[in-house]
Amino acid sequence: MDIIRASELGEYYYCARAWWLRRVAGQEPDGAERRAAGTASHARHGRLVAASQRLLWIGLGLFVGGIGLVIWAS
Repeated sequence: MDIIRASELGEYYYCARAWWLRRVAGQEPDGAERRAAGTASHARHGRLVAASQRLLWIGLGLFVGGIGLVIWAS
């Protein structure tokens, strides 16, 4: 008995013919290189977003520390 994954249900709903060609006929869609490049691009973007969030928190910490230092020194 073959197991049908949830992602395959979505693929079938989107295009039953494409699902059949991949699942039954064994044909893979074109554009694997483009999809791999897109996946790498999304991963790179995710790393940049995470880095910007870290920098934001560091900046906020420095700001609060500076305000505290000004209050303490007065």
